[in-house]
Amino acid sequence: MKARHLVMMSLGSAIGAGLFIGSGGGIAAAGPAVLLSYAIAGLVVILVMRSLGEMVAAAPASGAFSVYAERAMGPAVGFTVGWLWWIQLCLVIAAEATASAQLLVVLWPVFPQWLLALVFMIVFTGINLLGVGKFGEFEFWFSLLKVGAVVAFLIVGLVFLFGGTPADSPGLSNLTEHGGFLPMGLGGVAAGLLVVAFAFGGIEIVAVAAAETADPARNVSRAVRTIVWRILLFYMGSVAIMVIALPWDSEALASSPFVATLDAAGLPGLGAVLGIVIVIALLSSLNANLYGASRMIFSLAERGLAPGVMRRTNSSRVPVPAVLASTAFGFICVGLNYLWAEEILGILLNIVGSTLIVTWLATLVSHLILRRRAHRESTPWPYAAPLFPWTNIVALVVVVAIIGLGLTVPDVRFQIVATSLLVVVLVITGALVSRRQKHRQKHRVR
Repeated sequence: MKARHLVMMSLGSAIGAGLFIGSGGGIAAAGPAVLLSYAIAGLVVILVMRSLGEMVAAAPASGAFSVYAERAMGPAVGFTVGWLWWIQLCLVIAAEATASAQLLVVLWPVFPQWLLALVFMIVFTGINLLGVGKFGEFEFWFSLLKVGAVVAFLIVGLVFLFGGTPADSPGLSNLTEHGGFLPMGLGGVAAGLLVVAFAFGGIEIVAVAAAETADPARNVSRAVRTIVWRILLFYMGSVAIMVIALPWDSEALASSPFVATLDAAGLPGLGAVLGIVIVIALLSSLNANLYGASRMIFSLAERGLAPGVMRRTNSSRVPVPAVLASTAFGFICVGLNYLWAEEILGILLNIVGSTLIVTWLATLVSHLILRRRAHRESTPWPYAAPLFPWTNIVALVVVVAIIGLGLTVPDVRFQIVATSLLVVVLVITGALVSRRQKHRQKHRVR
């Protein structure tokens, strides 16, 4: 892939269901104070991506943070981080297919939701079975379209708030009325954080894609510097316009926040057009996340931490079994869309947020260990950001605080506890797999 593919793919993977659909859930959980959730999560993302960018510049690998966790803390941790992220992306793929189908049914109620989800899964599985160059070009144009749509939304939203559209501007009243800026208290901010964490998920795919990019050390460090501020602008700018334009407890805002905002501006026709663009945007995110998931399970297989069949590739060097395995849950969710069309998306969005926090923790700790080890052993470290290790320590404190706040909210507590149990199971499994692998290697040597 080229540098432009890398930048647009990471933007494309992050600007998906989390922004276009999930932002409504975040607003419903925290009210206008969801902006605090975005600011906190945004700070962590900046620091995590900076740490990740340094490690990628030093040693590009398709397993990215899983590889770095293994090098820093051993194969059991690398196994856990890699498998957890792969599971997370499999859930995200299903969520993107479901969200796309759900929205398209509203805009064009011709085919049932489950059938649309099935078509999307088949089409994007096929795209990911093409060579990486064709995949990168396809994703570039998909991502460019949705970035343009978000920029257009920001411009139209500002025009509305300043009184330039057919509807009257609400001013700033929606920030203070309907229970005030913090209608759900700090617990609402905590509940919003996991929804927001899911929204920011996907940026880290830039590290996974580095192994298939020309001059990864230079291109990845450049991509990291530019991507983060763009994501923050798109997310915080869009959500700020939403909570100013409409009451935070509006049902329309919870279900389709972008379209609801344009309808409130007196531009319903534009809202319908944006709805179609949002479907395309969600499918772009599905495409990028399927790529990331397949490369992660491929990397795990190469290191002996996943079934060996997952490292097989075709003549175009596409890991076909890894792609097919990464789509399996998405196809299962086609059936779930048939049974529970209304409920399945919310369930998927709620599961993912806490798993991403584990990835953040592992990345920050791995960076701390590997950079100190490189300094101790006088190993070259090509891209070293300032204020180390304090930036890592600040990010770790914030992430631990997020977990602490989340434990005070029943729904969030369930997610954190469930993810923690999954982590324990994966660590034990990873230790057993690693021990068996070492045992086999000893027998081969003999």
